[in-house]
Amino acid sequence: MRRSRIYCDTTLTTGQRLELDQRNSHYLLHVLRIKPGQALVLFDGSGDDYAASVKDVSRKTVSVVVEATVENHHSTTESPLQTTLAIAISKGERMDWVMQKATELGVSRIVPLISQRVDVKLNEQRMAKKLEHWRGIVIAACEQSGRTRLPLLETAAKLETWLGKAEQDIGLTLSANGQPLTPLSQSLTKTPESVTVLIGPEGGLTADEINLSEQAGFIGISMGPRILRTETAPIVALSLIQNLWGDFNPA
Repeated sequence: MRRSRIYCDTTLTTGQRLELDQRNSHYLLHVLRIKPGQALVLFDGSGDDYAASVKDVSRKTVSVVVEATVENHHSTTESPLQTTLAIAISKGERMDWVMQKATELGVSRIVPLISQRVDVKLNEQRMAKKLEHWRGIVIAACEQSGRTRLPLLETAAKLETWLGKAEQDIGLTLSANGQPLTPLSQSLTKTPESVTVLIGPEGGLTADEINLSEQAGFIGISMGPRILRTETAPIVALSLIQNLWGDFNPA
């Protein structure tokens, strides 16, 4: 039987006993109906998994004991390629979908962007709540997919401001007029260690924004003859990039 993986927002050590937070306790008590003695896997985002067991349960809390480190697990779940997804904020559940799937595909960093065609108005307080919500989605995706490190979720930034600070081996802007990715990869003299993918909102980036990205060293690439939605494009792009330079080998 597969053991449930739980993220703990505290540093874990072997032999430690701790009371899980409200989110995890509620999930274990009311969804999994956990009992004392049952085995769990815990991780704190530092790169290791820990074998643990339930010590005590009450009406609202669960206490666990950390028993041992799961050796070498991180080497099989974290991609050697550092990937940044910089994506314009979209409405509704589309951004939630992007956060979840990008995490499953091994993204290292996610940057929500505000571009000219972003039709989402968030003040500072609402943006903070959005980031907290997205972080919960990222954590759940790490728990499900077996990842031992959380992607860095950055505060939302204006596109032009972010472009002035972006650093990577290769920067790619998704554009209908861009070049195919495979010929570009074949022209490289060495495998990149870090790749950033820039994706616009529904309606795409404006011509001025694409020009700004080119001035910052980004290369326009196309994902094929069909126009992809803003929540579909990052899934396709990250999959292809991981297949070319990372650890995604569907064959």
